[in-house]
Amino acid sequence: MGKYLVLWEVDQSKIPIDPKERSAGWSILMAMVRQDMKKGLTKDWGAFVGELHGYAVNVGSELEVMKGLQQYVPFCKFKVHPIATPDQTEEMIKALSG
Repeated sequence: MGKYLVLWEVDQSKIPIDPKERSAGWSILMAMVRQDMKKGLTKDWGAFVGELHGYAVNVGSELEVMKGLQQYVPFCKFKVHPIATPDQTEEMIKALSG
């Protein structure tokens, strides 16, 4: 099982101008985030204050993470970075020294 840093961005062209509609959209988004956290796919999530960007830390196989992120398309765009653990990094360092 891998760990991934997911940088997300809400597509501004999909955001309603009306505040009530915008509130409804954000409420749906946050319900989906809470559901992913309950399932264990998302371990941490945050929005950058005053921006339409944020991050999540997801865990699972590549397929599980890809499938989980697709539920947010086309409202969000993602950059996904696999994360190496300290043990994996130390293993790489040992391999360098032969």
